[in-house]
Amino acid sequence: MTSDARHLPDTGWLEVDDAKDRLRQVLRQHRRGHHRHPETGHDAVCEAFTERALEAVEGCDAVAAYVSVGFEPCTRLLLDRLEQRGVSVLLPVLGPRLSRSWGRFRGTADLGDRAPGRPPEPSGETLPAEAVGEVDALIIPALAVDRNGRRLGQGGGWYDRMLPLRAEGVPTFAMVHPDELVAGPLPTEEHDERVDAVITSDEWFLIEGSSFAAGR
Repeated sequence: MTSDARHLPDTGWLEVDDAKDRLRQVLRQHRRGHHRHPETGHDAVCEAFTERALEAVEGCDAVAAYVSVGFEPCTRLLLDRLEQRGVSVLLPVLGPRLSRSWGRFRGTADLGDRAPGRPPEPSGETLPAEAVGEVDALIIPALAVDRNGRRLGQGGGWYDRMLPLRAEGVPTFAMVHPDELVAGPLPTEEHDERVDAVITSDEWFLIEGSSFAAGR
């Protein structure tokens, strides 16, 4: 793991929810100022994220991932490369009555804006939340990850509900920009699950102390 994890403002005096909101504000502002993507196509950073992610999930037949938006680490090129390799990819979708569900990635051209404020979603059959139990790995978004695998998400609670449904022994990879690896500790609650590994544009690595790191 990189040794130059950045430091965030001290939020230890705040309640956990308020601390998370404060850090999200800081991290989103930093992303807007430092991590702009090309308006069309992919740049060298997108290529680097894709290569590191492909290395991380090498050998997996099915992966849960997400469609990047805004200033998030690019996953769109990764989705295409996974499809080209014959990997089955699940993406988050809003199902009936706004249920948290999944859909199968069927190519970039199939992605569409189906709900206000939501990332593009695939068409086709809507799968239940429990479908995540069929994947071999999850690649999930984060605003920051600390040295012990604590993850700060966007605040929607999507993965709080999804991670407990994955099969036993399935690793979770958080994708962040290199400068979003933080010294920590990030504020967490009882339901917050730690990730097993991190993917950046520079490297991917297992979190020290994870069950997967112990086996290496």
